[in-house]
This record gives sequence, C-alpha cells and structure tokens, in this order.
Amino acid sequence: MTVKLILAPMEGLTDPIMRDVLTHVGSFDWCVTEFIRITESILPDHVYYGFCPELETDGKTAAGTPVHVQFLGNNPEMLAANAAKVVELGAPAIDLNFGCPAKTVNRHRGGSVLLDEPETVHQLVKAVRDAVPAHIPVSAKMRLGYLDENHTLDNAHAVEDAGASWLTVHARTKADGYTPPAYWEKIQPITEALKINVIANGEIWNNADAKACLQQSHCQDLMIGRGAVTTPDLTLCIRQNQDRAVLSWQDLVELQQRFLSGQFKTEVGMIGRYKQWLGMMSKAYPEAQALWNQVKKMKQLEDILQQLHR
Repeated sequence: MTVKLILAPMEGLTDPIMRDVLTHVGSFDWCVTEFIRITESILPDHVYYGFCPELETDGKTAAGTPVHVQFLGNNPEMLAANAAKVVELGAPAIDLNFGCPAKTVNRHRGGSVLLDEPETVHQLVKAVRDAVPAHIPVSAKMRLGYLDENHTLDNAHAVEDAGASWLTVHARTKADGYTPPAYWEKIQPITEALKINVIANGEIWNNADAKACLQQSHCQDLMIGRGAVTTPDLTLCIRQNQDRAVLSWQDLVELQQRFLSGQFKTEVGMIGRYKQWLGMMSKAYPEAQALWNQVKKMKQLEDILQQLHR
C-alpha cells in the first residue's frame, strides 16, 4: 500500500522511548508526541526537551522518523507563543489536540470538549497557523464529536478554514470513549467535504482492519495507536499486505531489549512500563503471553532480562 502510516500520540504510552522502539521497525512516516498542556505561560525549554528529546536531533527519532509536537489548550495567544518557541527549538510540525476524552482534561476545557465550540476550534488553529513559518505544517486531531456528532462537519471545516495542513479523525465521540467499534464510515463525509487530507484513526489492529478502514473512510492515510504497540510489526504487515507477523519473536526480543536500554527516570518506572507493554503484546504473541506469566511478579530488572533472553 502507498499509504502514510502515523504513530498516534497516546498519553502515558507513546513516550520518547516507545517512539524510539516503534520507529526502529522503520515503517512510520511520522509520529506525534504525547500532548503538552498549554495554559497561561510560555513553557521553559526543559519541558519541551522532556516531552520531545528528539528536538535535539533535528526533530527526528534515532531511526530518522520526524516527531511532530502536540499541544492541548484553549488559550490562542499562549498556544501561538508556545508554537513559535517550539518551532525555534526544532519542531518540524505542530498538532493540536481536540480529541482527548479524559474527564480531567475536558473539565478544564481542553481536548474533545472543545468540539462543542467550532468557532473556538477555528480560533485556536488559526492562532497557531499564523504564529509559525508557512513551511511548518499545522494539523489537528479530533473525534467525531463530544457527546454527539452535531458539529462534526462544522469542526472539520473550522480546522480547514483556519489553515491546517491536514486533519486526523478518531472515528468515535468522546462519549464512545475507546469502546469498539470505531465508526470508520462516519469519516467518509468529512473526507469528501474537505480539500485537505483527512487521516483515519481508531481500532486498527491488523492488516484487515487497515484495509477496511481505508475503504470505509475513503481516507488515504492511517494513524495507528494501540494496535502498533500491541503488534510492533503492524506497519510492516500493512505495507507488505501480510496478515501474519513479519518479525520473528527473536526480532521482538531485540526490540524489548532496546526498550529496556532506554533512559527511564527510575528502574521501577522502567519495569512498570515494560510490563504494561508486554501485557499488551501478550494479546498478539503466544511467546509474549508466556513471558508475561513469568515476569509479571518480578521486581528486579536483572531477573526480567534473564527471563527475556532464555
């Protein structure tokens, strides 16, 4: 497939270390940081380097995959000022979050709750678009709506009319949360209504899902989240039109070793994150399930590594 594949931003999951590991497979066109919350100030450099250490390497992962910086907020002036700053630090593109369904975020008028305010969506996208150089893409990610789909096309047009380069649509409302299914067919009217590119997102777990999503949404490109973490070679399967795993278990062992060699703040944090990932992979690989059964109660990295390489 000549489809662009993008690694989705996922809070607490696709951090710099996971981005490094998954782009090491070599099949993502770009990835997006976890959201950076913008409130009433311009953030200091160290915050940006913490969320996106790739800023120090030309805005790319070690594999050379561009990393777009995602903002979440409702203050146009501060979003604009922070966008200008992070671009100066090396961000290759800016993405705006109108999809986060978290109650805490929505309660502070951030993420998907803004989909009830298409005028605000337009204002925020335009503020960022006007603040950064013309060659820097500005994009947005949204859901079909907040509690309903009454403003789906209004929001899509708001993003386009504000000057966005493309729009990613998660095929569920905030009310749907992450409960299957994703309504890929509901992206089709957006794709047909806009002139800018529309990227489909939601419930893409395998090659068959990818093909069905593209067909039903009429999109040309896909953003993949949990499916890529659960099945690290999913992008290879899609590109090679394979329904079975492309990477061997030994390949995945080496990928896990790369993860466990990452710069975590604490060993406890590393082990927790690794178990989270292994638990997800256990849904796709029998070997991962067997390994998970062995390491789930282990608390020492040395013990986990020994079990991994048995």
